[in-house]
Amino acid sequence: MIGLWISIGVIVLLVIWAVTLYNRLVKLRNNRENAFADIDVQLKQRHDLIPQLVATVKGYATHEKETLERVMAARNGAMNAGSINDKIVAENALSSALAGLRVTLEAYPDLKANQNFMQLQEEISDVENKLAAVRRYFNSATRELNNAVETFPSNIFAGMFGFRKEMMFDLGEQRQTMDKAPEINF
Repeated sequence: MIGLWISIGVIVLLVIWAVTLYNRLVKLRNNRENAFADIDVQLKQRHDLIPQLVATVKGYATHEKETLERVMAARNGAMNAGSINDKIVAENALSSALAGLRVTLEAYPDLKANQNFMQLQEEISDVENKLAAVRRYFNSATRELNNAVETFPSNIFAGMFGFRKEMMFDLGEQRQTMDKAPEINF
């Protein structure tokens, strides 16, 4: 009789433990999705500002059509991305296109002095700073989820219930340019 009660007790403890692990994984996944919702807000602002910036630049840089088209195509791709992972890839492409636009703009000193352009640049810079902050939070939430999915014993339940390692929101191609020292010309 005592053996039966011990067996029932062990089974109850194992069930409670399994439910606790599963609930932790669900909370971590939801935390990651919530973190991406914060990124989405900043991305929406970024997407809204880009056409204004491109329109302002067009007046000055008429022969830079290819660069401007690449920025707009990347923006449209980013806006139409569906899943979180697709959005991460599309946003990295957009960041790369915007970096190309910034390089192009260096050739237009009159544009850099234009008040509308300066205001748009400040707004985009503000959005980019906020985006960097929410990306850090998203990556932290993703790292927590990935750690739970990959470490024992929660990895057993993660695999059983379809939890998997998720993609971080890194800098993609921009990482190469950020790793280089800036050029200083006088």
